[in-house]
Amino acid sequence: MGTIRTYDKEDGTTTYHAEVRLKGYPIQRASFRTKTLAKKWIQDTESSIRDGRHFRTAEAKKHTVKDLIERFCTQWLTQYPHRVVRQTAYLSWWKERLGHLLLSDLTPAIIAEARDALLAEKTHRNTPRNPATVNRYLAAFSRPLTIAVKEWGWLDDTPMRKVSSLTEGNGRNRLLSLEEKKRLLEACKQSPNHHLSNIVSIALLTGMRQGEILTLTFENCDFQNKLITLEKTKNGERRVLPMTKAVEDILLSCKTSDIDLGLVFKPSSATNRSGVGDIYNAFKKALKAAKIKDFRFHDLRHAAASYLAMNGATQGELMTILGHKTATRTRRYAHYSQKHVADLMNRMQTELLSQKNL
Repeated sequence: MGTIRTYDKEDGTTTYHAEVRLKGYPIQRASFRTKTLAKKWIQDTESSIRDGRHFRTAEAKKHTVKDLIERFCTQWLTQYPHRVVRQTAYLSWWKERLGHLLLSDLTPAIIAEARDALLAEKTHRNTPRNPATVNRYLAAFSRPLTIAVKEWGWLDDTPMRKVSSLTEGNGRNRLLSLEEKKRLLEACKQSPNHHLSNIVSIALLTGMRQGEILTLTFENCDFQNKLITLEKTKNGERRVLPMTKAVEDILLSCKTSDIDLGLVFKPSSATNRSGVGDIYNAFKKALKAAKIKDFRFHDLRHAAASYLAMNGATQGELMTILGHKTATRTRRYAHYSQKHVADLMNRMQTELLSQKNL
């Protein structure tokens, strides 16, 4: 219940001290120049407390964007080691730009303005930043805001909900021709890096990402049931792939003993424990030797998906193999399966026409 006390000052002015007491909640107090403002504050405060909005608003005035990001990185992000490096880079940008703001002052308009500024920036390679990358920054910032609403009580609602993502293109879909694939595999075999040929072959045969291949262990290769279990994937979920004969032969060729449970592709450099740098440089040289332009290691994954689609893989099957959570990313390969769909329709129509003639 609200009460108002009147105080006359020595200078002749009057102030009105408003107080709200509701059972089970802390006492709320404020001062006003007029009684009308004090009454309105009491009504609004009582209403917001009953609706569960008042104390979140108060918390939003105590914490900055910097506080939000630092707590998120310390308490939440550390639970997902595979996301730390990339997500920290995204969140550092937001902290530098908006870290000084109180959460109560963080509006959709401010975030949208930062989004547009991010799009206008150049990358460290001095190239334009594409909309897909900007959307990754937005997604990274959205997560701590959601946690602040659901778990910490720092916000009543996330302002990111009213910020639109940018329209993304269809993405790269650079497909190797049969001649290019032949030249690339031959160049990889000639590479001083003795792992390169097998790594590229597995990427083409399975659609696995580079990180998934380099962190693959023999412990995750079930040769008896012909399955490969990927523990460290981009979206953080386990993925199980069938082990084909061709892939099995490659994996077995990398085994040094029957009890080998370590990495399948052990890095050659002690200072580069992940092996990423070794493979990046070796692959770049192989592309040059094979005279292949505008091609990246990740395009091997797209090539594998395209070959699967050409051979009749459905969208659901591609999602399972590639580990996509939504169908949006898988649709880019739809046009490769059109021949399969056309053949299916032709068979169906032929069957119907033959039944009609009967």
